[in-house]
Amino acid sequence: MDQDSPVLFDRRGAVATATLNLPKALNALNLEMIDLLDRQLDDWAGDDSVACVWIDGSGDKGFCAGGDVVALYREAPGYEQLQQGAKPELELATGFFSREYRLDYRIHTYPKPVIVWGGGIVMGGGIGIMAGASHRIVTETTRMAMPEVTIGLFPDVGGSWFLNRMPGRTGLFLGLTGAQFNGSDALFTGMADRMLPNGRRESVLAELDGLEFFADSERNHRQVSRCLKRLELPRDERPVSTVREHFDRIQELTDGATLPEVCRSIRNYGGDDKWLQKAATTLATGSPLTPWIVWEQMRRSRHLSLADVFRMELELAVNVCASGHFKEGVRALLIDKDRNPHWQPASLEDISAEEVEACFAAPWPENPLEDL
Repeated sequence: MDQDSPVLFDRRGAVATATLNLPKALNALNLEMIDLLDRQLDDWAGDDSVACVWIDGSGDKGFCAGGDVVALYREAPGYEQLQQGAKPELELATGFFSREYRLDYRIHTYPKPVIVWGGGIVMGGGIGIMAGASHRIVTETTRMAMPEVTIGLFPDVGGSWFLNRMPGRTGLFLGLTGAQFNGSDALFTGMADRMLPNGRRESVLAELDGLEFFADSERNHRQVSRCLKRLELPRDERPVSTVREHFDRIQELTDGATLPEVCRSIRNYGGDDKWLQKAATTLATGSPLTPWIVWEQMRRSRHLSLADVFRMELELAVNVCASGHFKEGVRALLIDKDRNPHWQPASLEDISAEEVEACFAAPWPENPLEDL
């Protein structure tokens, strides 16, 4: 096994393992990693000696901090280019997002148990891998978020699917504000299945390796479920669920008939709660386009199939990368790091309905995910 590979593959008996292996980048996904993992999952699906798949990340800091947006930044146009009439092809963005979403869809629909160890930081593309797994593990160190509002993107990788399935309007709130949430929150919102002690990763793998597996995938699902339930962290040792504690207030803050009403309510929060204060600030300083997309993507996807969700998100992702907002957001946060984006237009209220609608228009004759 090549220890320098960005994804490490191994076997523990009938348990096949995949480890994202860019710890210095918090295992942020690049195209090579996506392709390696997708091909290996395809191979394991047809391998009768593989009963279940385990996916984790190298290091102790996190499973996966998201996708490699800096590579996409180089291709994306800025506001000035668009004003001069530039019409970008965005081949890299189309290739990256279509292959990432294809991988996510494969995990959602995988015929064998997929266990994801989501300790530490789990954001963006990391959530995409974790969300579709049959057995999603968080720990007391888990820190999750969909912070795309800060870089002019939107909660993708199936966000339209799982945000809509969270209790009340918590999905809308988390999508608009990029607020961070912990492992207990992940359990409460349906983003995780079990919380296990962070220091027990190797022993959990050993327990799985010791299970009796069968040719019947459903029996193997039950075996894995019982094993993880037996090993989970006692309730009194888990962190408090911030989202559960704030549920009623979140419902109040998001109780508006229009997006501007909801955003004003969140931005004008005047209490002394630090978590809500940070959420309000992030929304207020984030991309003015992202909230419109979040609002619309959740409305439009409410009754879509999973495959249609990923097709819609692919169109969105490519269009948003071509909008100028993505270029400016990544510049301010990750390139110049001045954390002072100059959005054009600068306010949510100045975003036109035509600009929002254009984000949902197919940018090519046929969707690359048409075959899902």
